Amino acid sequence: MSLTLSPPFSNPSLSSLSSPTSRHHHRRRRLILKPPKSSSSQISIPATPPDPSPPRLQKPGVIIIGAGLSGLAAATRLASQNIPFLLLDASDAVGGRVRTDTVDGFLLDRGFQIFITSYPEAQMLLDYQTLDLQKFYSGARIFYGGRFHTVSDPLRHFFDSLRTLTNPIGSVLDKLLIALTRIRVLTRSDEEIFSSDEVSTAELLSRIGFSDLAVDRFFRPFFGGIFFDTELETTSRLFDFVFKCLALGNNTLPAKGISAIPEQLAAKLPAESIRLNSRAVSVDVESGSASVGLESGERLRSEMGVIVAVEEPEAVKLLAGKFNRKPVQKPARSTVCLYFSAEPSQVPDRDPILFLNGSGKGIVNNMFFATNVAPSYGPPGKALVSVSLIGLLEDVEDEDLTAEVVQELSGWFGESMVGSWKHLRTYRIGFAQPNQSPPTDLMKNPRVGPGVYLCGDYQTSATFDGALVSGRKAVEALLRDRTLIQV
Repeated sequence: MSLTLSPPFSNPSLSSLSSPTSRHHHRRRRLILKPPKSSSSQISIPATPPDPSPPRLQKPGVIIIGAGLSGLAAATRLASQNIPFLLLDASDAVGGRVRTDTVDGFLLDRGFQIFITSYPEAQMLLDYQTLDLQKFYSGARIFYGGRFHTVSDPLRHFFDSLRTLTNPIGSVLDKLLIALTRIRVLTRSDEEIFSSDEVSTAELLSRIGFSDLAVDRFFRPFFGGIFFDTELETTSRLFDFVFKCLALGNNTLPAKGISAIPEQLAAKLPAESIRLNSRAVSVDVESGSASVGLESGERLRSEMGVIVAVEEPEAVKLLAGKFNRKPVQKPARSTVCLYFSAEPSQVPDRDPILFLNGSGKGIVNNMFFATNVAPSYGPPGKALVSVSLIGLLEDVEDEDLTAEVVQELSGWFGESMVGSWKHLRTYRIGFAQPNQSPPTDLMKNPRVGPGVYLCGDYQTSATFDGALVSGRKAVEALLRDRTLIQV
């Protein structure tokens, strides 16, 4: 099936599979991510962390809570205007959910994350050359009927796409509909997409006329992996935006891990303006001045306002009962990511390509050989395998989950090959993305009260770009308010 896309992903249904021998569990390390706590051997950020006993900044211009992508984007915008700020984070490094750990010489991103080069906000903020972005193949290999079928972007891999015209992943009509969908999204601005009428992604695909085969074998594992939602309940607005970005850009990994993105943003900020290991527990407004209470008991007051740049559930806790903030109504999207090391001879494919589960069976949604994409993700002479599942699968212990994944992938690549892989670490990520099923508002007002503003991908689109956009918009709202006050 010829495509005009490329990847980011994960899948559902649990099947009971027998455990392999103990050699499959060489290092069973588990990391449960419950933001904003963090762990382990994060790649060191270019900006030097502040002194363990930082001076008490009683009244910085703006206080930003959360040093993820949205908080860093807000800080970048403030710095461009020479407005003093203090960026707080409860963790030991910047990045929020966009983090990388170093384990036995391997770079392990916390969950399956891919950077799309056509993100418009990212193009303005990031230096792609310094990130040394490593490209994926524009397409995927889909496991269906006991074998793999390649789908390719005909504009980037024309001859490959010709060879896939008769594969069973979709009909000729499905391939035509993909081309028409590409034209439809490319002729619309992002603002038009985000304000358009919406339905679920599943409903949109049905209305367009895609066959059930194409939906189940390609769209469900591909976009279900992007949204961590194999039911495809996510809004059609987000589908159209991501489809557009995939059509225009390349899927990539930074050579030094996904954390290189927030680290680059942080490196451009004044080091004394970033304060790590500082957990905010409250936000208050008194006499027109917003303040932040820290877990340490310290209270910081801002001159201009507070920007809350943490995940939505944490933002609700911080603002508990204030500004009519309601509890989050929709369950967050979750994922599990497992990493394995392998000898190069035990890697069945050398292409930098994503593998999707189109069979509708098993728990693996997608996987790829990270060192095929970016050799720097592993030490010399070693390969890194990344496997993604949808949901937390909380009722399955890590050891059993690893065994199920090994057995399932043995059906893909052969038991002798997969059986030699060594488990490195399992990440269970409870809040991988906000749930953006309809109804949605992807252009929310950042201002929630006098001097208090929100940013995060839940305010815009659940993408890297959405997080960056939301940070800028929060600062712009703050500056508009200040202008009105001074007039």
